[in-house]
Amino acid sequence: MESQNKTPILEVAWRKFAQYDDASVIRTAAFTNLRKWIAIFGVLATLFSILTVMYPESFPQIGALVLKFLLIASPLIASGLAAYTNDAFATGDWLVARAGAEEILKEIYIYRTILRDNPKRREWLEKRLGKIQRSVYRGMNGELAMKAFKGTLPPAPRFNPSDPNCDNGFSDLTGDEYYKFRLENELNWHIKKVNQKQEERNRLKILILSLGILGAILAASSETTLWVALVASLTTAFLGWQQLKNLELVVKNYSKVIIELGIISDHWKNLEAEERTQTEVNRMVRATEDMLWSRNVEYIKAMQEALKDSSLDEEAKLINNVIQEQREADQRFRQSMTDAVVNQTREVMDDVQKDLSEQFEQILGTLAEEASSDVVQAELAAMRESLQEFSEQIAQRLGLTNSLQTIAEQFKDVDVSGDTPRGVLNDLLSRYPKTSEVKG
Repeated sequence: MESQNKTPILEVAWRKFAQYDDASVIRTAAFTNLRKWIAIFGVLATLFSILTVMYPESFPQIGALVLKFLLIASPLIASGLAAYTNDAFATGDWLVARAGAEEILKEIYIYRTILRDNPKRREWLEKRLGKIQRSVYRGMNGELAMKAFKGTLPPAPRFNPSDPNCDNGFSDLTGDEYYKFRLENELNWHIKKVNQKQEERNRLKILILSLGILGAILAASSETTLWVALVASLTTAFLGWQQLKNLELVVKNYSKVIIELGIISDHWKNLEAEERTQTEVNRMVRATEDMLWSRNVEYIKAMQEALKDSSLDEEAKLINNVIQEQREADQRFRQSMTDAVVNQTREVMDDVQKDLSEQFEQILGTLAEEASSDVVQAELAAMRESLQEFSEQIAQRLGLTNSLQTIAEQFKDVDVSGDTPRGVLNDLLSRYPKTSEVKG
């Protein structure tokens, strides 16, 4: 390798590229993982809410306490993660770092191809690096917190200097080398990625549609109505993930890159060896780098739009609202059950009271009819005659006829029957003379 290919400015450029690239990869992974956990805890909060409602009273109380603790902890953790993510990733610094890395990479390839014979290219690359670093600094709101890159240059696995079929990252490139190491490599990478993104998008669509159908089925049965909330929570989580990934725009963006790079590739392949002049090389390099940079700008713009539309504060608020609504629904359900029991009991008691009253009135009516019947009246008359005959016989035997006649005269207007007042009967009995005759 020629000494000029190891110029310090290229080492500086590659080191800055590797630093920004690592920062972007690490921060993107951290942001993605946090968003995953926010969605997971949001779904768990709904699940614990349902389990708390359905927890049998006959089970140990420690289980109910654990469920209540998890129910309270889940939305709090989700809200805490959302607040932290919103604060730590509000600037979209991983997108800024990605833009810086891609722009440095573009300038490196221009340095090694279009400017390969230009004596001022080192000065030009130095100025470009300074401008890019200031742009990254401003994009991160003056907080350039990045770890220094300490690996080999150019960074693996993108580059492998020990592989003769791989770009070593430092030597100047001919048209064919640029086509092989840069254009063709990027074209194959985008073809692979666009298919992966398309499959991911289709899986999410099928999953969201399936959850919608499942929710409708669960809602149709009164026994599974509570589980509709969990299905809705899962659907919301996957919709949020789909919005965050912005797969539709990514697929369209990558598809555009594939078309344009394919056209550039076809043109280069169509050239004869003598037609592959430096002018054609410059045209290929400029068109390729402009297309890749345009893809990068579109990707960053799409991600920024997705972040702007997906507010973590609103997401945390939504999680809390879901839990609150679930609690209120539980209270309404319990109250409706209580009201139903009370109303049913009141209706049963009213029916029983009405039946008892009707039966009581029927019994009284029956007794009155029996008391006024001819048979009962005949029995009462016979009893009066028997009592009168018995009294006259006793009076004659005891010589008390005069006394009895006197009593009879006094009580001649009294009709002795079952309706005679007790006081009159007592008075009548008290007037009968007492005897010392042994009874029996």
